[in-house]
Amino acid sequence: MNGIRSFARTEEQELMVKKASSLASGFYTRAGQYDQKAEFPFENFQALKDAGLLDLTIPKEYGGKGAGLYEFVLLQETIAQGDAPTALSLGWHLGIMMNEGINQSWPKDIYKKICGDIVEHKKLINSAHSERKTGSPARGGKPETVAKKLSGGGWQINGRKNFTSLAPVLDYFIISASIEGTDDVGEFLLPRELEGISIEETWNSMSMRATRSDDLVLTDVFADEQALLYIKKKKTPKPQGWLLHIPACYLGIAIAARNEAVSFADSYHPNSLPHPIREVPKVRDRVARMDMELTTARHLLYSVARLWDEKPGKRNDLIGELATAKLVATNSAISIVDEAMRIVGAQSLHAEHPLQRHYRDVRAGLHNPPADEITIEMLAKQAFLNKS
Repeated sequence: MNGIRSFARTEEQELMVKKASSLASGFYTRAGQYDQKAEFPFENFQALKDAGLLDLTIPKEYGGKGAGLYEFVLLQETIAQGDAPTALSLGWHLGIMMNEGINQSWPKDIYKKICGDIVEHKKLINSAHSERKTGSPARGGKPETVAKKLSGGGWQINGRKNFTSLAPVLDYFIISASIEGTDDVGEFLLPRELEGISIEETWNSMSMRATRSDDLVLTDVFADEQALLYIKKKKTPKPQGWLLHIPACYLGIAIAARNEAVSFADSYHPNSLPHPIREVPKVRDRVARMDMELTTARHLLYSVARLWDEKPGKRNDLIGELATAKLVATNSAISIVDEAMRIVGAQSLHAEHPLQRHYRDVRAGLHNPPADEITIEMLAKQAFLNKS
């Protein structure tokens, strides 16, 4: 890995990273094609299913592998080095199952059923909460999607969600909806086969094109009473450890870009020099700066993940660290990709060069939760808590 070491700490983790690295190598050969055509990486997800990775974060008592946050981060960082949209999409599925296994907010029989479907039938799940007028759910907007309680039992749901990553292959959608006639917002689990569910292909982003985060359209969808997972309550926010899959993904992009630049510098020998550009002081300075940023961001990310796993009783104290790890990782990843492109030069702008894809993909991290300004405000609030 040209000096970039794995953070695997156990033999089991090393085996997982080895398996993921093998998958990532295959993903890398197809990444440019999926990106240029904005096609969903069906082949990649079949490989993930065949490798038995969809149940990584499901608790062992429900038939899964029971991986902790540290292993989850390891997997995401490794897969993203091959194809970032594949890693980010996988992360939503794995993260939702990890988060529910911890918080246990769904009815137990529903969670058990979904776990069984994933373990036995390789089903995929993701949430679809964002809407064009409300933006990210983290901003607090009330959904315009509406669920109407029917007198005969069940729900009628109408609305539209955007940013539905994994849209072409999802078996289950978790959606938020305002409950008609009340101030409540509920979360509902909808199987794909329900009548009235459709996908509108609206995804035309410059970044993460292969996630196919299209619009989910809900037209007079009838769902039974068990579709309601819970009513959302206004209360103190819970720490969202599973969201570390996001910075892990973007650091994976940064590692891939860094390795591309180092490999180029090691071999590129212009006729104006008596040696490859690896001997040029400015190039060496840029490489060193990339590695310093990577080392700093990765140690922060993995140390917070390790604290999450090893100190479950103190997870509420990690809200600030979790958000900081994301902010540092995503901003560092952008800086590292920029440095890599400066080393490679104008070649990196070619449409078929992987660095221009990394350049576009890595910028999506700024728009994944939590946003930088929310993190900064949170840290300031923590600093001045109980001080007037």
